[in-house]
Amino acid sequence: MVERVIAACDGAAKGNPGPAAWAYVVADSAGVPQRWQAGPLGHSTNNVGELTALEQVLTATDAAVPLEVRLDSTYTRDAATKWLAAWKRNGWKTAAGKPVANRELIQRIDALLDGREVTFVYVPAHQVNGDPLNAIADKAASDAARTQQAAGGTSADLPVPDPVPASSSRGGRPSPSASGSGAAAPKRKSSGGAPTLSARFPGTCPCTRPYAKGDKITKVGGSWGHPECAAAHA
Repeated sequence: MVERVIAACDGAAKGNPGPAAWAYVVADSAGVPQRWQAGPLGHSTNNVGELTALEQVLTATDAAVPLEVRLDSTYTRDAATKWLAAWKRNGWKTAAGKPVANRELIQRIDALLDGREVTFVYVPAHQVNGDPLNAIADKAASDAARTQQAAGGTSADLPVPDPVPASSSRGGRPSPSASGSGAAAPKRKSSGGAPTLSARFPGTCPCTRPYAKGDKITKVGGSWGHPECAAAHA
C-alpha cells in the first residue's frame, strides 16, 4: 500500500495578467519525481494559474491515498484551507462584502478536497537549495506560460530549473532602504496594481498571519500584508 504521495504545483503569468499556465509534479513517498504535467491558460493571472495547478494535481492523484501538496502560493493554500468556511457562510462574499475572486475554481477545489487526506506545505520559491519539486513545477509552469503549449512526461524528462542567483535567497537580499515606513523601495507590482515592497520590520497581515523582515508585502486594505491576501480583501 502506498503510504502517501508528494506533489508540488505552481502557476505562472507573464505580466500578471498575461500569458499564463499551470504545472504540477508528482513524486513518491520519498519525494522522488515520477511524472509531471503543464498546461496553458491563455491570458490570465498568476492566482488563476496557482489555483488551476492545485485543481489539476488533485484531479490527477488517487483520492484514497494521502497527499502532501507543496506550493509557494499562500493565497492558494489559504483559499483552500483557511478562507473557504467563511466564504461559504458569507454566501461566497469576502469580509468586505465583495464576490470571492476565482469562485468557480475554488469551488471545484473544495469538491476535490472533500473526504481526502491532504496536507499543504508552503515552500518559498526561487531559493538557493530550495524545494526541488517546487523548482520543477515552477519551471514547467513558466515554460508553458511562455510557449502556451501543453507538456508532460516522467522522471526521464523532467524540466530543468533555471539556476537561482545567490542574491535571490533571503540571506543575499540587498539591504532595505532607510526611507519609508516599515518597507524598502518598491520591487515590483502586485497583482492588484499596488507596489510590492520588502518589509523593513516584521509585522502581521490582516489575515492574522505574520510576515518577517525582508518578506514581500503590499497594501491589504488599510494596512500592510501578504500580496496574496490583497486579492482576497479587494
